[in-house]
Amino acid sequence: MEKKDFAFDRLNYILLAVGMVVVIIGFLLMSGSGSTDTAYNPDIFSARRIKVAPLVCLAGFVSMIYAVVRRPKSNEKEEQA
Repeated sequence: MEKKDFAFDRLNYILLAVGMVVVIIGFLLMSGSGSTDTAYNPDIFSARRIKVAPLVCLAGFVSMIYAVVRRPKSNEKEEQA
């Protein structure tokens, strides 16, 4: 197959993988122990879980969308052929 038959190039896949890793990091930042019936854990309302982790996930999703929408650059030589 020729290179122009593919919708994505190498950079698209790298950006997609980086976006997935960033989303996973965001979900890991959100995780942790919660409150139980007998004990209240105030850590469930920490800035890391409420503010930082959702912004990290949002950045990951935005980069994944950019990776899908990004159009690979083609060489001028290939366009002339």
